[in-house]
Amino acid sequence: MALEKARAAKREYVNDLMKNKNVVACGVGYKRVGGVLTQELAVVVSVIKKLPPEALARDEIIPRFAGSVQTDIIETGVIRSLQAPTDRWRPAPGGVSIGHFNITAGTLGCLVTRGSELFILSNNHVLANSNAAGIGDAIIQPGNYDGGTEADRIATLEAFVPIQFEVSPPTCLVVSDLVRLLNLMARLAGSSHRVSGYRAAAAANLVDSAIARPLTADLAERRILNIGIPMGSRGATLGTAIRKSGRTTGFTTGDIQQIDASVRVSYGNSGTALFQDQFVAGAMSQGGDSGSAVLDGEGYVIGLLFAGSDTTTIINRIANVTAALNVSIAS
Repeated sequence: MALEKARAAKREYVNDLMKNKNVVACGVGYKRVGGVLTQELAVVVSVIKKLPPEALARDEIIPRFAGSVQTDIIETGVIRSLQAPTDRWRPAPGGVSIGHFNITAGTLGCLVTRGSELFILSNNHVLANSNAAGIGDAIIQPGNYDGGTEADRIATLEAFVPIQFEVSPPTCLVVSDLVRLLNLMARLAGSSHRVSGYRAAAAANLVDSAIARPLTADLAERRILNIGIPMGSRGATLGTAIRKSGRTTGFTTGDIQQIDASVRVSYGNSGTALFQDQFVAGAMSQGGDSGSAVLDGEGYVIGLLFAGSDTTTIINRIANVTAALNVSIAS
């Protein structure tokens, strides 16, 4: 009952809270007092920087309550897609360096199936270069940053779920033509000012995910380093113990600290994207761990790691990932 009350409060107030430029995420979790976890449910508001009330404008102050549910403010810094700076593996297990040939490096999450076919699962920004890739592009293992070259091609991009950035170049011809006309008029008038058009995201994202087709079936294996072969997939909730194997931090453990989280993620020059229905865990990842499969203590995949900060890890719910790509965990 208390959990549903907290989830309802988060849904009601999340849009107003996320308008605050200092807020990067909003979810449901247990409140911490003096760094100690309590059993009181709260609407957890993650901010780039915790500041005293006197340093904030009135509309920047986070309210103590969201309706009748307390808020809990935590400092996470900017949340970024985890892509950054290992060995060549054949066959390649989950947890090793991989990436589209044009990115640095990410992590091979695990293998999935669609019908009788086997695919590699990771993030869009790892396998599809944040929407910039083409189907059939080369996927290399290890990733570019780790010395991978065309000779290390292990797969080709099969499919990805496009990331809806909050602001992206316009696709409407009317807007493009209008921008050109207005800029021509400004130039003729001697003005140094120019206008630009953009497309606002129609909806928030649920996943940052993609799959790649191995060149041959023996180039990748179902095992995840330090974990083993997944048992399948299932859900998770507050307090669920989790683990992952990634190319940067290797095998790490943690627990689900927030559910139902709305998170604004920075993709560098590509822009920012808003995600909904995310899991939030603590400091169990760093750049390059993006794409890691996240499993519970019994070996079931519960999510796909894709973003974080020095203190926070953001995870797609695996049910959203498998539904979006029409795949199942290869167990």
